[in-house]
Parts: sequence; C-alpha cells; structure tokens
Amino acid sequence: MSTKIGRSSCTSILIGKKASLNGSVIIGRNEDAKTAWPKHLAFNKHETIENNHFKSKDNKFEIDLPNEKFAYSSTPEWTDKYGIFEEDGINEYHVAMSATESAYANNRVMAIDPFDTEKGILEEAMITVILPYIKSAREGVKRLGDIVEKHGAAEANGILFSDNKEAWYMEIGSGHQWVAQRIPDDSYAVVANQLSIQSVVFNGNDFMYSKNLQNFVYDNKLWPEDAVFNWRKIFGTHDDSDLHYNTPRVWIGQKLLTPSVEQNPESFELPFIQKPDHPISIQDAQAVLSNHYQNTPYDLTNPKNKNNATFRPISVATTQESHLLELKDEDMTHWLAMGVSAQSVYVPFYPQGTKVPRMYKYGKETYSTNSAYWVFKLAGNLVDRSWSKYGTELVNAQKAASQKTIRIRYEADQKLAQETDPDNKLEIVNKANNDMAKAAIDIYQKLSAQLITAQTADSPLRFKMDPNL
Repeated sequence: MSTKIGRSSCTSILIGKKASLNGSVIIGRNEDAKTAWPKHLAFNKHETIENNHFKSKDNKFEIDLPNEKFAYSSTPEWTDKYGIFEEDGINEYHVAMSATESAYANNRVMAIDPFDTEKGILEEAMITVILPYIKSAREGVKRLGDIVEKHGAAEANGILFSDNKEAWYMEIGSGHQWVAQRIPDDSYAVVANQLSIQSVVFNGNDFMYSKNLQNFVYDNKLWPEDAVFNWRKIFGTHDDSDLHYNTPRVWIGQKLLTPSVEQNPESFELPFIQKPDHPISIQDAQAVLSNHYQNTPYDLTNPKNKNNATFRPISVATTQESHLLELKDEDMTHWLAMGVSAQSVYVPFYPQGTKVPRMYKYGKETYSTNSAYWVFKLAGNLVDRSWSKYGTELVNAQKAASQKTIRIRYEADQKLAQETDPDNKLEIVNKANNDMAKAAIDIYQKLSAQLITAQTADSPLRFKMDPNL
C-alpha cells in the first residue's frame, strides 16, 4: 500500500508443483492495508503502445517500458490517486506475479545502502512495470532485479513469481541489493512481513541475486566471509515485535501444512522452506490465508481473547483481497476472495477473460450496494457482531458459494476441452467468470439479508411485552 496511506502488511504462500495435490504451481497472498479500501478485478488487453512510459503517482520513480504489452489480470485499487497498486495477476504467457510482501531491513544495512524513497521503485508500480513484459518466472526476477540495481528500491519487499514449472520468491533487502530463491518442487514457503530467505548458494541454479551482493556484504563487514551466507541474518530484523507480529503467522501456516513438526510460534529460526506432510490442495492454501488461529488459544473471534491479542493473525480486518494464482500446464486460475479472507469466498476466475463481472468493477471508499468488495465486507461486518451466534451461517454460505463456483468452473473446463475455436473459447470463459461472480454474490447477499433480519432481535431496547396490550 502507498507510502502516503500506510504500507501493506501481508502474508504470502508459495507451493512447488510436487508439493501440490494436482501438480500445479501455486503462489498467493493476502493484501492487507485498511479496513475500508476496495479492490477491483481487471482484465488488461494485449496492446502496442508507442513511447510507452510509466511515471509513479506515489513518488518520482519513472521508467521507459517496452512497446508491446501482454494481456494480464490484476486487482487494482478503487482509486489511482496514490498509484494503481495492481498487486497480482497472471499474464497471457502463463506467468503469475504477486507484489508485495512488505518487510523491514536492519539499521546496519540501511546506514550503508538506504532505500531511495524519492525515486526508487515502490510496491504500487511493480505489477504494472513487470508482469505485462515477461514470459517466465525467472525473467520476472531478472527484470525487477535489474530495475532495483539501476533505479533503486524505495522499500524492503518480498515478491512472488511463478510459471507452470516453478515458483520464485524475491526479496529486496536494501536500496540496491536483492536475492531470489526458487521454491523446491516438493516444498512450500509461508512468509509474513520479514526478510525470510536464509542460506544463499551462489553460482547455482536455485538462486538469483544482485551483481555485487557478496562484495557489498564483505566489503562493509556485514558478515564473516568464512560463514554460510545467511540473507535473513545479514539484512533482516530480529526484534521483539517480530515475535508477536510476524513469526506466529509463519508458525501457524507450517503447523497447518506440516503438523508433524513441533515448533515455537515465537522463534526466529522457523525455516523459510518446509515440506508438507501431505499434498497441498488449493483449499489447503485457502485455509492458510484464511486462518485466524482458530482452534488455538490465540483466536480473536473467541470472546475470551477479545482484549488479549497475543499474536497478529493471517486473516485480519484490514485484508482488502486475498488471491491464489494457480498454474498447471495450460490451465490458469486466478482465485480471488474480496475483503477479509476468513469471511469471504475464493472465486476461481479465468485470468484470460476480457469482460470483468459487473460488480467486480465497482466500489469506492464509502459503502455501496453495487460492489463485490462491499457485498463480502457487509456480510463479514454483520458476522463480527457475534461470531459464536452467526459464524455457522457464514460457514454455510462459504461452503455453498465455493461448491457452486467450483462446479461452474468445472463445467466450463469441460466445454473448453471440446472447443477449438478461439472466439467460442473466449465466450465460454467470459460467461463462466460472470456466472461464478453472480453465484457467489447472490449467496452472500442472501446471507446479509438473513443476518440483518435476525439481528433486529438483538436490540438493547427489548422488553417483554404485555400480550393483552
């Protein structure tokens, strides 16, 4: 989120193709910033733009761009006053990107290579200047890395890239230094507002990094040359706030996917890479990004913990949207949950669509009835009045919406498999996207109507009336 309105505080997940249930590569993230800050869905067309140039509205970063711009999906802000903040998407070459996971660098590093907040690249620009111009995940890492080295970075960030073969996690640790690690095919990673990559192997195939990273570290005495190069310890932070705000989210994510490994939620040594106990389904990934420590002593929806917020949850009131970008062979799915992930539903959109479902195009800062974002936020707000009383109705609505949208997507997939004409395929995609959006919205509008009706009886102005009056 913009430096002018507060940085985003997200949680990310990356899953290798042999760690997933169906052999897909999955990356995803909760975009957390403000409790009322709508997002839209967009399908951006392939186009040629002469003298293509980007100029940030958030700072003075600007860059010339290639003339050819690939088609891609994205989730921009409701306003571009502070920048577009497209945040995530999948392009026509089956490359997915999510940006960014905000992080912090330590003072030792900042004293030597500070961030260029005035002219460096920010979160708000990254999808816009990277995703429409790349044909692989590795190419995405290299393009962003080159920009950071040439133009500088304005903040510490984690960026997710994937294609249908591999997933990469890239971290910017100072004004001009960065590193990226390929997620092993049989593993996953959960990241929560920290620089998380650990041991870096140089001159291998599984890491990419800034050109003078080693010299920068050793020349400035930031790490012993005879020790294993640990990115997290060299560039990252290790303070008390991490133990309550960040590491517990990594702990619960790994606890859900690898319950066999006992770990401490307040540990600086939680591994960046972890292997799952079982193949990870897309629903498992959704459960991670929707988690709020339910079934633990730290769940804030439990009235006993209302005034005892020990750990910051993954799913919070400030979540604007949550996405999971799934790639397998030629199949692409942009799973999108508007609003708070724990209270919303993930709709499996086709990213190659050209017509955005109507209510996914609208929504401003003030509540309105024509916005998908506000439809899901309204239902969540009504449930917030009493999770113990209304939580079951929410869960039932989530199950119904999920089942219906997945069924629509399945039926469309079957039609696409039999269709060869590109125009007919696009018609199937656009209709399915519209039908899935409508199905989820209809169920949530019905849920809100039920909750409002039921809550009329919750007024404090209740009194046992005399039946004879």
